[in-house]
Amino acid sequence: MADASSYTPPKVWQWDKENGGKWASTNRPIAGATHEQELPVGKHPHQLYSLATPNGVKVTVLLEELLALGKTDAEYDAWLIRIGKGEQFGSGFVAINPNSKIPAMLDQSTSPPTRVFESGAILLYLAEKFDAFVPKEPSARAECMSWLFWQMGSAPYLGGGFGHFYHYAPYPMEYPIDRFAMEVKRQLDVLDRNLSDRHYLCGDEYNIADIATYAWYGNLVLNNQYEAAEFLDVASYTNVVRWATEIQERPAVQRGRRVNKTSGPEELQVHERHDASDIS
Repeated sequence: MADASSYTPPKVWQWDKENGGKWASTNRPIAGATHEQELPVGKHPHQLYSLATPNGVKVTVLLEELLALGKTDAEYDAWLIRIGKGEQFGSGFVAINPNSKIPAMLDQSTSPPTRVFESGAILLYLAEKFDAFVPKEPSARAECMSWLFWQMGSAPYLGGGFGHFYHYAPYPMEYPIDRFAMEVKRQLDVLDRNLSDRHYLCGDEYNIADIATYAWYGNLVLNNQYEAAEFLDVASYTNVVRWATEIQERPAVQRGRRVNKTSGPEELQVHERHDASDIS
């Protein structure tokens, strides 16, 4: 075990493949494909390649919400990408997302097909395409975009920062845990204050900013993400808990949470989704 207090950075950083805990085999300092692997393609307009992480859940929730509105052209095939096995580094996936992160989507309804990567970009693309869950009025749209980009910029502190050092790192380190716990609690306070006089993040209407933020912070306060609910005292953020609970009770959200899921109770896992009947 390394002694964190005695670490001195080298003049030139070198990649230690074994340093990184559980995710050491999936993280690397270079981009590009590691192997040839074509992606499967289904019959629906939207081909989603993902995993039910918070970023993946954002997209499946929105797709299920669109279908619940009767937007039948939003039908999709959801293919499982096992990031623990490095499938995000296959040549087919890298062709859709050069950043090798889930989720990635291919829209086959356009000619040529349109690739979309980054969860926020996929949410906005689908919301604009189907004219749903994104405001039209300029001020309301600006508010929605502000909260959507707030989530995209803030979540790395929660997932890559706090979650990594508190839950996944090879051994506990006080300084990074304290640093990222402080920032996550500040973010929860930002949300809690905003939701003190608003039903949803932007006001009375549920939109893609709520979907994006729920997937991370709703999951944190309701489902003990990173086994950190007590440590972060998430129950004290009562407005966030109220907001997240209401969103999680939506049937489309419950369906979307199950798509590409490989953990938890087996009866709630839907590894791939190609039809509504796949989610019983």
